Amino acid sequence: MTGNVDVVVIGGGYAGVMAANRLRRRDDAAVTLINPRRVFVERIRLHQLVGGSDDAVVDYREVLAEGVRPVVDAVTLIDAAERTVTLATGDTVGYDYLIYAVGSGSADPGVPGAAEYAFPIASLEEARRLRPVVAAAPATAPVTVVGAGPTGIETAAELAEAGRTVTLVCGGVLGPYLHPRGRRSVARRLARLGVTVLDGPSARVTAVTRDAVRLDGGRTLPSQVTIWTAGFGVPDLAGRSGLTTDALGRLLTDETSTSVDDARIVAAGDSAAPSDLPFRMSCQAATRIGAHAADTVLARIAGEQPTPIALGFFGQCISLGRRAGIFQFASRDDTANGWYIGGGPGARLKEFVCKHTVKHLADEARRPGSLTWVGDDKRQEVLRARRGQALPRRTATSHLPEAGRTV
Repeated sequence: MTGNVDVVVIGGGYAGVMAANRLRRRDDAAVTLINPRRVFVERIRLHQLVGGSDDAVVDYREVLAEGVRPVVDAVTLIDAAERTVTLATGDTVGYDYLIYAVGSGSADPGVPGAAEYAFPIASLEEARRLRPVVAAAPATAPVTVVGAGPTGIETAAELAEAGRTVTLVCGGVLGPYLHPRGRRSVARRLARLGVTVLDGPSARVTAVTRDAVRLDGGRTLPSQVTIWTAGFGVPDLAGRSGLTTDALGRLLTDETSTSVDDARIVAAGDSAAPSDLPFRMSCQAATRIGAHAADTVLARIAGEQPTPIALGFFGQCISLGRRAGIFQFASRDDTANGWYIGGGPGARLKEFVCKHTVKHLADEARRPGSLTWVGDDKRQEVLRARRGQALPRRTATSHLPEAGRTV
């Protein structure tokens, strides 16, 4: 291929920015990043925005490579046949290759009253909407956080450390990802902060009202502010555009992150489902998948065969207020083990990881191709075991079951 190659990246989160920056390895790649916001959102700090300790945004000039053309708008439709995307303004943008990195957001809770009376915090706008509500509530007002994944735990701890009266309703087990040893450490810290933790089968929310949360078994909790962190959903852009998705609405791809429908469309981040076996939603995964998506496009531009993704994990970080946290170690296949770092060292390590996640983006902007990572052989073992079984091809969308966005 000669001359400029137009690559459009939809989505300016961790995966999209990493992909756009890495594409600058080729001078003839004209890269356009389409995103509805003018600022980069540090999504893993949104609980701090709610608590008042951070604004959770970074200027794109700090993380986006020179030469990447930003377009502040939303994509409403992808026309794969014409290789164009339609924007909310009505304009169209053409592409030779497209990277689909639209991320994830809040899902419909599916619980009576939750959409009306509970506050989600999966996006910058949602967190900003909640911040003044929390600030205006009396210090003694009961606050209920629903969802015991990382976002729920971090939000409950952040508000309790600020003196709020917080109940964390798990709907199941506290910190499902955590090893039992790490879970006990988190429970002890929450107890010291005064958080009431309700877990087990009876801690499932059945209804939310203006001033209460109702649980299985008929128990009612007074709640002046109810925060909903249980579950995420993905945008339905792929499905609306006639592209094949998994049952949850993520774009279905092969192991090179290429759409099963179109070799010129590549997916990255939370909205990607490689081989219908998506990775855990996390910034840790998003940056690496974003880099891999860019590598796939670069290989195709060069007339080379893209390589399958090989992504190994190292664990999960959870802040427990500003003075404590936990780093839960894991095997490369993302299975938590009995090792963790807690307390003050855990808080410092979490902050280090948050800062370096942004630094990885900035480094890639200055030196495209600099990000490296380790792989995991077990994924290929799982895929080999499934070999010969046809991948499901669906266009129905649903909700993601994960209860928290993590690093």
